[in-house]
Amino acid sequence: MQVSVLSGPTEIRLKERPVPTPAADEVLVQVTAVGVCGSDAHYYREGRIGDHIVNGPLVLGHEAAGVIVAVGASVADTRIGQRVSIEPQRPDPTSAQSRTGRYNLCPAMEFFATPPIDGALAEYVLIQSVFAHSIPDEISDEAAALFEPLSVGIASAQKARITPGSSVLIAGAGPVGIVTAQVARAFGATEVIVSDIDSTRRVNASRLGATRVLDPMTEEVRSLEVDAFIDASGAARAVVDGIHAVRPAGTVVLVGMGGSDYALPISLIQNRELVLTGVFRYANTWPIARELVLSGLVDLDSMVTARFDLAHVEDALNADKIAGSIKAVVVPGLSKETDA
Repeated sequence: MQVSVLSGPTEIRLKERPVPTPAADEVLVQVTAVGVCGSDAHYYREGRIGDHIVNGPLVLGHEAAGVIVAVGASVADTRIGQRVSIEPQRPDPTSAQSRTGRYNLCPAMEFFATPPIDGALAEYVLIQSVFAHSIPDEISDEAAALFEPLSVGIASAQKARITPGSSVLIAGAGPVGIVTAQVARAFGATEVIVSDIDSTRRVNASRLGATRVLDPMTEEVRSLEVDAFIDASGAARAVVDGIHAVRPAGTVVLVGMGGSDYALPISLIQNRELVLTGVFRYANTWPIARELVLSGLVDLDSMVTARFDLAHVEDALNADKIAGSIKAVVVPGLSKETDA
């Protein structure tokens, strides 16, 4: 099979590898779509994200969908032919965090495209059968691949305690900020304010979930009064301004990956009794993602702004530099479809 490999700093190579054989509890998935995440671009450009460092060849991509073409000995062969969305993680089921349902926090987690675990930018991948979630024909391959960032949005909205009538400020109108805005609306928020310094991104947010957008460089953020603030930017100023915008007893959720340390308004957090928490991936979100997309409450297809084949993964990784880009998707069979 063909595999796109990060072979060195900003070096992507298309290589041949054997098609893997599923273990007893695994399925072999023929990949039909892979979303490109900001983390993929970070590994490509910087070779690291925080403590996760690329020390050898790595296959990127953790937002994936496909079709099951083979199963392990413990998996019913009736699953062959199923279209699936891949939840790209393998926790240790015996860990304390997994046993309490927080398997995303399992210290022994093996997560796609997090060094040294290979990801999904390949023609075939293996995943435990329980993390290959079946999808109906009404959902496209590309939307199924984007269940992964949608799950980040779901986890963020859950942590933000969004309920019907809530007001929320979201900083950052990248893919995660936009999908989180859609989830917030789906959860019943009546005021969804999205801030971003980029005018094109603000237009995207207005089209996909936001009830209001603002430019934090020219408009006052701290004077807002919202029930929850979700940071999807990772920018220190955005975090601090957003915290000031939260009403007493409100919630602050940090999702964006920025600096490791920066000053927070501790006395304000204490005096307003704000709940401040983070989001690290997700757990048990795929069934919710499926229903949100099926119901039409979340539109993932409209977030796809560019498509590439495996031979042009480097272009996909740089698509975020294109004005108006939201989400690039790699379709391994795209060139074959074009040739046909």
